[in-house]
Amino acid sequence: MEDLSNYRRSYEKSELLESNIPEDPINLFHRWFHEVEDFGGNEEVNAMTVSTFGLDGFPKARVVLLKKYTEEGFIFYTNYNSEKGKAIEQNPNVCLSFFWHTAERQVIIKGIAEKTPDIISDNYFDSRPDGSKLGAIVSNQSEIIPSREYLEQNLKQLEVDFKEKTIDRPKHWGGYLVRPITIEFWQGRANRLHDRIRYSLQDDYLWKIDRLAP
Repeated sequence: MEDLSNYRRSYEKSELLESNIPEDPINLFHRWFHEVEDFGGNEEVNAMTVSTFGLDGFPKARVVLLKKYTEEGFIFYTNYNSEKGKAIEQNPNVCLSFFWHTAERQVIIKGIAEKTPDIISDNYFDSRPDGSKLGAIVSNQSEIIPSREYLEQNLKQLEVDFKEKTIDRPKHWGGYLVRPITIEFWQGRANRLHDRIRYSLQDDYLWKIDRLAP
């Protein structure tokens, strides 16, 4: 047993006030994303946690990489036959979260996931290194496999098979666009009186801004 009660720090690096935020949360996300890069210490600023409702009824969270964001939403790529892919097919309501510890900031996004058009998935897949392309083909993500050697042997065979061939995107692999419904921005503050600003999408497609108690 280990008591972690004394693990604490004071958050005092910044503030989040209604007087200096834009009307559109994507613009604020863009600002924060690049400010976090300037803080340093976050090796993968685009690392985010994707939470889904599993087929077994339990929620599950895992870290993936954000690959693009636009006014429409946030895009990541995965195996559609994976555990997360099957969960999204059953229930497309998902949550994305970013925690940028060096900036003492967090972003939580609730939204609806949908597959990206084939052309978008194809273009991204074509931009990947060949090793990553073959990795997407060789891995039956989330399935039970006999050993690490099983994966490596299959990869070696694929390297031979595709030595002189173009590696096309497999149909079971591609992107998801998460269209946000709410986006909450959290800025750590002293005495645990953190700033929390939530944007909620309204029926007229404008964003309602609320301050939440910490």
